[in-house]
Amino acid sequence: MARILRVAATVTALSTVLSACGGGTGGDGAGGGGTVEGGAVSDTSGPVASPTTATPAETIAWGPCTDIKRPGGETPSKQDTAQQCGRLKVPLDYARPDGESIEIAVIRVKATDPGRRIGSLVFNFGGPGASGVDTMSQAAKAFTTLNSRYDLVSFDPRGVGRSAGVRCGDSAVIERFTAMDTLPANEAERARSRETTKEFVTACQQTSGRLLPYIGTVNAAADMDRLRAALGEKQLDYFGISYGTQLGAVYATRFPKNVGRFVLDAPLDPSVTLATRTMVQTKGFQHAYEAFLKDCVKQPRECEIGSDATIADKNVMKLMDELNDKPLKVGKRLLTQGLAGTGIAAALYSKMTWPLLDQALSQAAKGDGRILLALSDSYSGRQPDGSYTTLMSSFPAISCVDTAERPTPEQLNALEDETLKVSPLFGGAGMGLICSMWPVPGSDEARRINATGSAPILVVGGTGDPATPYEWAPKLTAELRTGVLVTYKGEGHGAYLSGDACVKKAIDAYLIDGKVPDRGVVCTGS
Repeated sequence: MARILRVAATVTALSTVLSACGGGTGGDGAGGGGTVEGGAVSDTSGPVASPTTATPAETIAWGPCTDIKRPGGETPSKQDTAQQCGRLKVPLDYARPDGESIEIAVIRVKATDPGRRIGSLVFNFGGPGASGVDTMSQAAKAFTTLNSRYDLVSFDPRGVGRSAGVRCGDSAVIERFTAMDTLPANEAERARSRETTKEFVTACQQTSGRLLPYIGTVNAAADMDRLRAALGEKQLDYFGISYGTQLGAVYATRFPKNVGRFVLDAPLDPSVTLATRTMVQTKGFQHAYEAFLKDCVKQPRECEIGSDATIADKNVMKLMDELNDKPLKVGKRLLTQGLAGTGIAAALYSKMTWPLLDQALSQAAKGDGRILLALSDSYSGRQPDGSYTTLMSSFPAISCVDTAERPTPEQLNALEDETLKVSPLFGGAGMGLICSMWPVPGSDEARRINATGSAPILVVGGTGDPATPYEWAPKLTAELRTGVLVTYKGEGHGAYLSGDACVKKAIDAYLIDGKVPDRGVVCTGS
């Protein structure tokens, strides 16, 4: 019984196969204050470069990647010489292009067949808040076919990791925020949850207030066009996953003539309200959870949490109730109900991690919460030394600037009641609670999608995707006006990395040969 989707509904970008969603090494530690005056913002996210304005071509000085981090926070034992890193200067405020600037951290993996090189293929692996630099460093081998013809490029978007990364206070503040129970048993516990959320939001303002008005998808899209120019590309070839599909859709809306070959895998529908997003994702995670239970009990003797789906579900709910009353000691830490719920959600992103989830739940029921806690830590960007990447801070900073919605307490309570009827495990108020307290106003510009005039954009949606449910795929396709939909009938978050040969063939043929799939293509997940 948890409101797991309160904060981290779409944090994880890649399937857990890559285990690559940890953020970077941190940003510039921007101080509080800045443009915020008495709780009001004198200039919000601001206008960005006009789609018809020529983007200035800055240069990137490429060199060795010296600060790559693995998902556990460790530095690789050996530097990959095929990888190069650099920085791109962009305006902090696009309304003042000659004013203060920030730097965007960039990585590239050069094409392995340079004689047949097509150009640069830019990736955003999702979040919002995941480090593209660290993820590309680990994920490049999963894209070897594309890497033969493209330089694979990614970046830490503004507000993430090395790119002026947002920090919401110190590790202790983030620890309290991630560990709090997500279904308070009474009004006193609910008040404590609101206080913990408020502490987190206040810390964001105090630590990164100068940056907060300028963190968001519209400005990130303008940064991406500067990256295109710096790479020397007339048009942007792009591969966006999860939140990366929203960034790609916003880019295509603002710069339609600069769209090259675009793939949007595991699509979000940017137009939906916070309440609709929460309800749809609640249903998506509940579907994935039920699919996990059914898969687990196909071989009853091998399913540790129960001999049938009903018993297994009761055992999971019993564990969550027990953790709500008495957290489980794991070393010097406590596995709370909130952390356990996050761990469950993390493991549902990929079918390949379902056996691990069965083991984690079974061991937790026996008093050993190590695996479940490790799953939660990987999801929230907690490092072995107790520090956090910018992931948990960047996610709300970007999400709440991307919407003008600020729900009332009454609206949040009504949404919570509605979603809990759909899923007692994943129901809740979603991002509404934290956005209702956010210290800077947002804008709906990132929700308005129309790429009329762009080249065809390939949208790939999975029917069993928990985080970006399939219904968003045809909606985004229609909103783009230039979208072509491919349906993947399978489980997990993201289709290309699922291993499905049909999906891979369609995407590779489009990106490498420019072959647009026929409308209505369905890959059966064989």
